[in-house]
Amino acid sequence: MDLTHQFLIAMPAMADPHFAGAVVYVCEHGDKGALGVVINRPTDLTLGVLFDKIDLKLEIAPRAVEPVFFGGPVQTERGFVLHQPAGSYSSSLEVSDDIALTTSKDVLEAVAAGGGPGRLLVTLGYSGWGVGQLEHEIGQNAWLTVAARADVIFDTPVQERFSAALRLLGIEAEQLSGLAGHA
Repeated sequence: MDLTHQFLIAMPAMADPHFAGAVVYVCEHGDKGALGVVINRPTDLTLGVLFDKIDLKLEIAPRAVEPVFFGGPVQTERGFVLHQPAGSYSSSLEVSDDIALTTSKDVLEAVAAGGGPGRLLVTLGYSGWGVGQLEHEIGQNAWLTVAARADVIFDTPVQERFSAALRLLGIEAEQLSGLAGHA
């Protein structure tokens, strides 16, 4: 079961405070484990402040107020840029036909200059699972999974992303119970 380009939706009983109420976009899943970024946890940091910290001048004023997100508890001092279109940057992981995760500064340099990908979500940190760990958590009813959609990542207001991801499964948030059973 390959979970790449899927959303992980935290179930109500999620005990880990990093992931309570979270929607994680899975960027890579394979024989070495899984890697993803939380798409609905904005921080107080804005792109404008982040760009100042890395000595880049952001030419596009509206982007300056966009939030930087908490991507997960691993490597929180490091930036990860989820973007569409994928483009060609020096350190990118192609997640789907048109979405990539880039860790190199060149994507931010392109954005600062007024170019770069049209849609992006910048996170500090990522979410990671060792071999078999994510599958175990899914088996313990910690996560629901559903095929991801770019509009939920890039166009849906942050506070609506959890509900929007659930609706992809035909579920409303009020229908979730922390007491899911095992068949």
